[in-house]
Amino acid sequence: MMHPNDPSLRSFVTVDPRSDFPIQNLPYGVFSTASQPSPRIGVAIGEFVLDLAALASAGLLDVPGDVFAQGAINGFMALGLEAWSATRARISEVLRHDNPELRDDAALRARAIIPQRDVTLHLPLQVAGFTDFYSSKQHATNVGALFRDKADPLLPNWLHIPIGYNGRASTVVVSGTAIRRPHGQLKDLGDAGPRFAPSRRLDFELEIGVVIGQASELGERLSEAQAEAMIFGFVLLNDWSARDIQQWEYVPLGPFQGKAFATSISPWIVTREALEPFRVQGPAQEPAPLDYLAQRGANNYDLALQVDLRTPAMAAPATICATNFKYMYWSSVQQLMHHASSGCAMRVGDLLGSGTISGPGPRERGSLLEISSNGAEPLALPGGERRSFLEDGDSVSLRGWCERDGLRIGFGAVEGTVLPAK
Repeated sequence: MMHPNDPSLRSFVTVDPRSDFPIQNLPYGVFSTASQPSPRIGVAIGEFVLDLAALASAGLLDVPGDVFAQGAINGFMALGLEAWSATRARISEVLRHDNPELRDDAALRARAIIPQRDVTLHLPLQVAGFTDFYSSKQHATNVGALFRDKADPLLPNWLHIPIGYNGRASTVVVSGTAIRRPHGQLKDLGDAGPRFAPSRRLDFELEIGVVIGQASELGERLSEAQAEAMIFGFVLLNDWSARDIQQWEYVPLGPFQGKAFATSISPWIVTREALEPFRVQGPAQEPAPLDYLAQRGANNYDLALQVDLRTPAMAAPATICATNFKYMYWSSVQQLMHHASSGCAMRVGDLLGSGTISGPGPRERGSLLEISSNGAEPLALPGGERRSFLEDGDSVSLRGWCERDGLRIGFGAVEGTVLPAK
């Protein structure tokens, strides 16, 4: 049987060459329809969703019980690495252009292949816990230069440890969910004391989310191979940030309410296996990490990323950032190894944010904080508008894709529009 990543594979489902979702991708998501409102699990293929619950009930997938007839992918992820790989291979086989099992079964095809325009996409997993990291050297350098010292922007620990904090799983939302401007304590320079008011410095953060598909035991540390095997896949992630709330609260314990109000993720989880052809070595790490963080594998990905901004006055969105996940100093595998290094138990459905992804160029900055130099250099938009931070009605869209030799593996988009504070 051909490997699901084989670039020569073709599906009987028509897929545009520029689609994010060829047969070599098959990302998992949770969806519902008007005629069948119970959420269930599917994969994206071109402009369609393949209903895996329908395939399983027809006997075309060898999975236990109703694992795909659920509103989250956690139950399937808990089956483990062998089940993930075997199931993806079987889905690929069923969708092949030369396989008649589904192609020639008109009744099953009508039930199982649904236009994406006719489905509602839901949060694809039950988020057990959310941890956000700070792993882009360019981002940390840009922020350090703004707030600390341009000559020495990185804190002393940054090159030794993947910095992170525990966020709020309860406010992780799916793409398309509107984002309410948060209230919080604010204190400007010169103010005698803080006040409670809506944030005036609302920002996006361009990130990749890592979906953990296997658990680890309390007190257990992880090797590089173990950590890699626990990663089910990846999502686009926008960790919305209220910079003024964050600025007042973050000393000494770090972000809290400035980050807790919303984190958006894309509805499709692209599997680690689908991204395998796009693995690359990350930046050289100097000084060398401590032994428990040492990695031998190419654990970064050549994954292009783009941020578009559209204000209420704009007829079309404008691209304000284009960068790449390959620049990340600390890899997803290192983040997970570090997370478990104290004996912290990881759970199925844990979500790890990469931290803001910025590249070396001025157009590769993954937040408005960096793009506008904390408001000192507002971003000029088509039509004459300017933005230092997000205003009510602004919409932000993040996109990501890997592409090589005519094969494109994409994530779709994660979108959100800012609503006024209540």
